[in-house]
This record gives sequence, C-alpha cells and structure tokens, in this order.
Amino acid sequence: MTIALSLGDRYGVGPEIVAAVLAERSGHAPPLLVVGDVAVLERGARDVGVDLDIVTVTAPVVPAGRTWAVLGRPADIPVEPLGRVTPEAGRECLDTLVALADLATSGAITAVVYAPLNKSALKAAGHEAGDELDYLVHRMAPAGEVGEINILDDLWTSRVTSHIPVRAVADALTPHAIVRSIDLIAGALAASGRPRPRIAVAGLNPHAGENGAFGREEIDVIAPAVAQAAAAGHDVTGPLPADTVFPLALRDGFDGIVTMFHDQGQIALKVLGLGRGITFLAGLPVPVATPGHGTAYDIAGKGIARTDGLVAAVDLVTTMTRREEQA
Repeated sequence: MTIALSLGDRYGVGPEIVAAVLAERSGHAPPLLVVGDVAVLERGARDVGVDLDIVTVTAPVVPAGRTWAVLGRPADIPVEPLGRVTPEAGRECLDTLVALADLATSGAITAVVYAPLNKSALKAAGHEAGDELDYLVHRMAPAGEVGEINILDDLWTSRVTSHIPVRAVADALTPHAIVRSIDLIAGALAASGRPRPRIAVAGLNPHAGENGAFGREEIDVIAPAVAQAAAAGHDVTGPLPADTVFPLALRDGFDGIVTMFHDQGQIALKVLGLGRGITFLAGLPVPVATPGHGTAYDIAGKGIARTDGLVAAVDLVTTMTRREEQA
C-alpha cells in the first residue's frame, strides 16, 4: 500500500499542514509518497517549525524503512510571497493532478490525498470545468458514476448538484440525479465498513415545500426518487426539511445525508466542525480524498492551520484501501 500526497497550492496552507503531518508520521503507518516541489515542502516545514528528514526518489517507490519520501516535481515558480492566486500555481496543481491520476491508473499507488487547491487559480491556469473532480474524471476515465462526498467524523453527505449557480439548482434536479447521489453515498459508506447505511434526503424548498405551498420539487422530483431508491433496497428517508435534517440525522443515527446543492450541506458541516471535515471523490478507480477546507490564504505561512482534515483524509483512504485488499 502506497498513498500519494500532494502539497496543494503552494501559496496556501497545504505545504505547512503536509509538513506538520509528516513530522508526526509513525513507523507503523502506510508509506506516503509526497508529490511536489521539495523547496515548497521545506518552506512549509519552516512555517510550522519542524525538521524533516527529506528523502527524494525518482520513481514512485518509498524506500524500505521509510514512512514517507518525496517524488520531486520542481517548478520554476517563486516559493513566496504566500496568500495569493496565481495562474502559475494553478497550473502546477493541474499538472500534479495529472501525475497523481497517472500514478493511480498505472497501479504505482493505491490511493491519493491532495492538500487544498484554489479553484480561482485553477481557472486562471485554464481549467474550464467546475472543479478538480472533473479534471480527474477526464484523466482517469472511471467506469461508473462519480461525485463528491463530504465527511465530518461519522456523518457523510453527498449532493445532487455541486459547483453550479444557485439559480440553476432546481432545473438540474431529476429523479435520476438524486438516485445516483443516494447510490454513490451508500456505496462509499459500504466501502468504509457500513454495508447498509441509513440515509436521509433533504428537500429543496423551505419546510420541504410544505405539501406544495412553497414549491413542487419535493412532490414531483425528490419524493419519487426516494421511493425509487427504497425500492432498490436502500434504507432511505425523505424528503426532510433542510433546516432540520442535520439535527435529525445526528439525533437518530443516520449515516449519510443527501443534499440538493452545495451550501445546503457544506454550511452545516463547517458549522459542526470547520477544519476537521474531508471531501472524498467517490467512484474513481482508487480512493481519493482532500481536506474539506480551502487554501486559507489569509493564514498561509503563519503555522496555525489545523491538520485534522488532512489526517482524516489519509486515515479514510487507508481504511478503504485495506478493506479492498482484504476483500
């Protein structure tokens, strides 16, 4: 088992949280192949005040006896100043994603974790799609459905729509898309060790439409999708009002929540545990995860960024890879 770990956007907090995690890496953990510019990792180590015994490799193999090594990708880009969006850093991130995808599809690595990227930087570099998932899908060509799943502790969420304008959400909702999101989160939960998860589905409108008084999406689209998913064998409940679905899930022990759009789930998760959540890219050929927070340019270089999300991402892909190897 070898997990690839990228440094993320060089001008954000990624390099420093990677350095902090590497400094605490135990000898019993699966090896990490750090992919990125050694000079950026060294700067991240200085920012958090740790000394790293950096060993570089030219092939994607961590030497025996090591818990991590660096597959160097030097770039002719300034290491500082931090806290800025640049097309150069965005292009470096895109190129690193390609390298990670190619390592995964070749079988050289068994999972991927990438430190936070900045979507504005990706767009400045020419990435026209909505997010990095689109980029990885294009490169890795998975056979089935893919989508983002957001995780905080034991609570998982998927969303039917993702990085699109709010005004486009209602038109993008279809029974097929909702069932797909239920299938996706149920499959990912099963891969992590919960074979028959309980899933709650949020409504779109206030009070889940209140019997059509505030919109018919719940009646015409969401409820039929829930019924279809239940008929297919899922333990699924909904549509439930979005402003109470999270408290209900925490109280009643739901494993997952399917939300209708990005902020419906993300706001709740970040209120519950900003900095601790992770994003899992479900449906790709190998487990891929990233911290749920962004590049945090405003605190980059200060050595105060939390490592919880990165640690949780590494732990998740480790668990999934081990279960797959034992299956």
